[in-house]
Amino acid sequence: MSTSVAPLEMVGTDRYPLTEPDSPAWREVVGRTRAELAEAGCSVLTDFIRPELREALREECAALEPHAYTKIEQVNAYNTAIDEPLPEDHPGRTIMERGNAFVARDRVPASSIISRLYTSPLFQRFVADCFGLPELHELADPLSGLTLNVIAPGRAHPWHFDTNTHTVSMLTQAAADGGTFEYCPNIRSAADENFAAVRSVLAGDTRPVRRLDLRPGDLQLFKGRFALHRVSTVEGAIARHSAIFAYSERPGVIGSAERTRQLFGRVLPAHLAERTARGDELLD
Repeated sequence: MSTSVAPLEMVGTDRYPLTEPDSPAWREVVGRTRAELAEAGCSVLTDFIRPELREALREECAALEPHAYTKIEQVNAYNTAIDEPLPEDHPGRTIMERGNAFVARDRVPASSIISRLYTSPLFQRFVADCFGLPELHELADPLSGLTLNVIAPGRAHPWHFDTNTHTVSMLTQAAADGGTFEYCPNIRSAADENFAAVRSVLAGDTRPVRRLDLRPGDLQLFKGRFALHRVSTVEGAIARHSAIFAYSERPGVIGSAERTRQLFGRVLPAHLAERTARGDELLD
């Protein structure tokens, strides 16, 4: 199902005044979101998509599920090659099963709600302002800029860090049960991997873990490069779907060939060329 609604008309603008940049209402929402991001590295803008459009959003994304790359992978939290030699106590030696699947950007119609929102300049300006940035850029990556994350019943998305610094996502279809988003805010920084804390969480320490109760149509802003996070096992008969809107502070960012193969089962020439650096030396 598709809709002819303009990108910003999809948004509940009575709560989120995207059509009024820098207005008092805009500044109030942005200020609140920045405060939550500073405290927890995450902010949820509830009912971002108008309620009457949630079913259209769900149907459009559900129609993309057959395009998901569904190979089960053995991964570590950094999505680096698992046969890479690492010190005995390195958290990258903890191997997990990644059961979620991704629909690549080149399978998402430009006419879809999520695509038109992702490419909207006003939406990008709003997101950048919420993150306290002068601007954000769509990823140059032809596969991973905008994706749909599909977690089938019995599967999970294990602990990991994001490739991109600033992550924006939206649940489009909730699981019948399970499929909870869990995260450890600011567990690492651009200057410190904090391997000991990461290793502790991977070993079962739940003290740093926070959990979110997300609903379809909620917009989640997240500093996923610095927060270890996962989606717990989906239970029941309904898959969990979420759209991932990936932006970067720098233009031209493309994912590594190794991670692209893990996520999509294929690479394109752009992934084999020299990539634009992200500005930190963290493991991917």
